[in-house]
Amino acid sequence: MTVKELEPKRVMEIFDEITQVPRPSKKEEKIRRYLLDFAKKHNLDAKTDKIGNVVIKKPATPGYENAPTVILQGHMDMVCESNDKSFDFENTPIKTVVDGEWVRAEGTTLGADNGIGVAAALAAMTEPDLVHGPLEALITVDEETGMTGAFELGEGMISGSILLNLDSEDDAEIFVGCAGGVDTVCTFNYHRSFAPKDFTYFKIDIAKGQGGHSGGDIHLGRANANKLLARFIFDLSKKYEIAVCEIDGGNLRNAIPRAAHAVIGVHTSKKEKVRVALNHFIAEIENEYRDLEPTLEITMESVAQPEYCIDSQTSINLIRALYSAPHGVISMSRVMEGLVETSTNLASVKMKGDNQIIVTTSQRSSVDSRKWDIANQVEALFLLAGAKVEHGDGYPGWQPNLDSPIMKLASEAYEELYGIKPAIKGIHAGLECGLFLEKFPHLDMVSFGPTLRGVHSPSEKMHIPAVERFYQQLKRTLTKVAESKK
Repeated sequence: MTVKELEPKRVMEIFDEITQVPRPSKKEEKIRRYLLDFAKKHNLDAKTDKIGNVVIKKPATPGYENAPTVILQGHMDMVCESNDKSFDFENTPIKTVVDGEWVRAEGTTLGADNGIGVAAALAAMTEPDLVHGPLEALITVDEETGMTGAFELGEGMISGSILLNLDSEDDAEIFVGCAGGVDTVCTFNYHRSFAPKDFTYFKIDIAKGQGGHSGGDIHLGRANANKLLARFIFDLSKKYEIAVCEIDGGNLRNAIPRAAHAVIGVHTSKKEKVRVALNHFIAEIENEYRDLEPTLEITMESVAQPEYCIDSQTSINLIRALYSAPHGVISMSRVMEGLVETSTNLASVKMKGDNQIIVTTSQRSSVDSRKWDIANQVEALFLLAGAKVEHGDGYPGWQPNLDSPIMKLASEAYEELYGIKPAIKGIHAGLECGLFLEKFPHLDMVSFGPTLRGVHSPSEKMHIPAVERFYQQLKRTLTKVAESKK
């Protein structure tokens, strides 16, 4: 069975079309054209703003023109992670697989974050028998790497008073708050040194970690490949003189690093001791991450002598900083039980040109002062290591409103359909809702979606029965809004 044959058929057909359109963050031209063509095909008004956001409008069902306008909101870009580094996300469609009750992709992220939310919005806009008030589908650009679309939303693009964010990942849960975030980027400037000729050189590879979303999965305690790599090299540096010639790990600020590698050298007389040390390290990690990281691989192979390495002082400063940098949950919420309040992600380490190493980290918190506190702690650590540190602009959190009228209607809709009261929660991931509320303080908002697992990693998958429940909840909520104001 293929994705487009699944139920709810209208949603799954559109989702299947979306997976065939390349849509990396900041390169959304093709998916924007798809959205505009979709609107034209269905005789719906559509417009874009300077940054590339798309709004599609549909008039109310006759007789419900005075109902409040509801905004159906999602983002058009996707996180691009692949087990095959040669996979071309800019030109190659995603290959989807129906696997029992789940949809996944072959070796890449699926893009259900947020392709399924966009598909549901478009499906609702074209349902012939759905009773609803005026609708606006707002599909933003570049949510995954900077929330640029929400930051730069054009004036007059939306007019609604209710916003349904369709970018959550858990069935039977309604989200009424989210964390704010900020990126902290640390740059080391280094000098190239000639690689010592009496050294033996190794490439250390850490690969096939579980990774995942640095907000939604940070509490699971999964391995951070950058941290593991720095840990092993630091331990070696305490015993032997080392040369670090190359280092690379992670990719995206909002993904827990699944892979990292380094090329290092030790005096040839110590090479067998390094192999023994690695075997001990592998045994330790397997014990520490038993059941959490079933596919994690740590390997080492001899390589030819490089021409250059990173100067020794920068090497040791970098490794010490990476090893001691905080990563993971910093504190839990005292407002919502089980919700992570504050966290930080040691996201990526990249060599740039012949003299720079850039370390990207990301901090999140539902409390703005704590967000900046952990960001400043990261800054202080890397300043001590000799790096230049810069913070991004960040984005605000979304404070819960437990008296929200749309929260009550969306909750009632799910309970009426399935006899279960959905849980009311906050989410540690960043949603665009905080930015929308900052621009439009009058908005009444909730977020909900189907069950997704492994987002921001090639293990991403979508639960098929949950998509049906999500879509029925969306339709029932729209009808209840319309009827409540008739």
